[in-house]
Amino acid sequence: MEAYKELTERIKEHEGYKNTVYKDTLGKSTVGYGHLCVEDFWEEGKEYEQKFLLTILEHDIQTAVKGTQELMETFGCKDIDKRAEEILIEMVFQLGKTGVSKFKNMWKCLSELNYVGASYEMLDSLWAKQTPNRAKKLSGLMSVI
Repeated sequence: MEAYKELTERIKEHEGYKNTVYKDTLGKSTVGYGHLCVEDFWEEGKEYEQKFLLTILEHDIQTAVKGTQELMETFGCKDIDKRAEEILIEMVFQLGKTGVSKFKNMWKCLSELNYVGASYEMLDSLWAKQTPNRAKKLSGLMSVI
């Protein structure tokens, strides 16, 4: 994921790392760098190799990239700045495509290339209340584009 090196490092920083299954802040089984354990092969108490979990992270980022591109097309945001796209990818990584699709006012601002407005709309959310540090950091990055 050389093209998304900075994004990958930011996700690693925000997600943290644990090589065993743990419960996230919402009580959901998670492993590695914030991977939601939706597959049925994860075992409680088992330690997984970092190389394997990095492969999972790369796959999760690729899924978030695809979801973000679909949302950008849906909301008419194909010409937005690359930095804004990476912020959206991180949001989709964390919240899923469906979750980020609900930020209607943010998408409206982005369709008008209004990054400051989008940054304010990012903070007007349950997401910002649940993960305030991450939301403030990403909103701050959006506001200076």
